[in-house]
Amino acid sequence: MSERNKAHIRRLIEEVYNKGDLDAVAEVASPDLVIHSASGEIRGHAGAREYVAALRAGFPNLAITVEDQVAEGDIVVTRWVARGTHRGAFQGVPATGRDVVMTGTDIDRIAGGKVAECWAQVDVLGLMRQLGAA
Repeated sequence: MSERNKAHIRRLIEEVYNKGDLDAVAEVASPDLVIHSASGEIRGHAGAREYVAALRAGFPNLAITVEDQVAEGDIVVTRWVARGTHRGAFQGVPATGRDVVMTGTDIDRIAGGKVAECWAQVDVLGLMRQLGAA
């Protein structure tokens, strides 16, 4: 089950984040999805779609690479690196044209074959420094 759950998270990253397929959210995430992040909670399919759309509007060439994954039971921990070019406004920062690298670690809980909950730790300060906003 652990290998299947890790593959599920890699599919989510590739289809939703990297390709921007917002319709795939319903295939990979529970309708009751909760993403816990420093900026607040993101809930449900609509919240996930809105978050990814805003991220990809700011960084249309977003590419996330999985660096490490560990899984046990229904929990998957993924350490990732995201790269992109800041071509649109993101979190109130107008486009800078700068290439950025952002790192993070997600802890996902899988239930019924879909992501039910995610605890996201993202280096937002590092990103804002690269954008000249911090």
